[in-house]
Amino acid sequence: MKKGFLLFFAFALTFSFANAQVDEKTAADEALKTKVKSAAIDSAKNWKCTGMLGLNGAQTGLFNWAAGGNNNVTGFVYGNVTLSFKKNKWAWDSNLDTELGIMFSGDYQRYKWRKANDKINFTTKVGFQMHPQWYLTLLGSFRSQYAPGKDYKEVDAGTLDELGNPVQPTLISKWLSPSYTDLALGIEYRPNDIFTVGIYPVAGRLTTCLEESLRPNYGMSKYDDGTFKPIMLNMGLRINGGINYTLVKNLKIISTITLFTPYTARIHDDNGQKFGNFDVDWDVAISYSFLKVFSVSLMTSLKYYDKVMIDGPAWGKYREGPRARVQFKEVVGLGIGYSF
Repeated sequence: MKKGFLLFFAFALTFSFANAQVDEKTAADEALKTKVKSAAIDSAKNWKCTGMLGLNGAQTGLFNWAAGGNNNVTGFVYGNVTLSFKKNKWAWDSNLDTELGIMFSGDYQRYKWRKANDKINFTTKVGFQMHPQWYLTLLGSFRSQYAPGKDYKEVDAGTLDELGNPVQPTLISKWLSPSYTDLALGIEYRPNDIFTVGIYPVAGRLTTCLEESLRPNYGMSKYDDGTFKPIMLNMGLRINGGINYTLVKNLKIISTITLFTPYTARIHDDNGQKFGNFDVDWDVAISYSFLKVFSVSLMTSLKYYDKVMIDGPAWGKYREGPRARVQFKEVVGLGIGYSF
């Protein structure tokens, strides 16, 4: 009897101990899951993604239109997305502003398919908070285009070459011809999540133009024999500002402006740019979404590069022919879009 009682007592004690161990392990697992989940939620709060994406199209049809023009269909995709991370005194922001479009017109005798718009603007910056609204910032950026760009004026005019054959369109740009890569260190002012402005007194700009025939048009420096280099490096001053604002529900405004000027002209190079002559890149994107999936967008780009030569007519005191000119592009689209 005693032996049976002892065996029963030992069994009960063992079972209770094992059950307690299971309960403790379960509680520990639940606590760990809660802690991991809480950490994941806290980590997610440090990230923020905003921007706009869309696919737009436009069609123009003309019949007995006295002012002239071309029947055409244009379509393009675009995206302007900013990914931000902020924790303690550190902030990291990356922005991709890009678009690519194509146009078809049956009215053209040759080259009915043509590029409509093309842009790659990427910027990333890391900042350390020195004051509630001031950050020591390291910035990198890249600007170029995806596909070759061509001028069709002589093609549409029916110009013939020396052999009497129709001329080919003139190449004016392509991938990495040109491209502009910046690396800069400076101070950025961030009063809120909407507006930023930065001054970067230490800024390097690497300009590339791999297509040899285009190098004179983009202000590339020269070798001693007078030919143009494919790569050019300048140290200078960079100033930039940005706005990312949702004015009302479904209406988003994104704008960035970048100014760059080299500190000294290249004395040995008569094609050098002088300090104070700023290169300007100003982009604006406005998007309004309705019925959840549709959007109307307006995108503009204004550029001025002191040593980018663009052919054109005389204006005021400025001569006719290739010279630095203000470049402006405006695109209005209706299509499928999403703002966030």
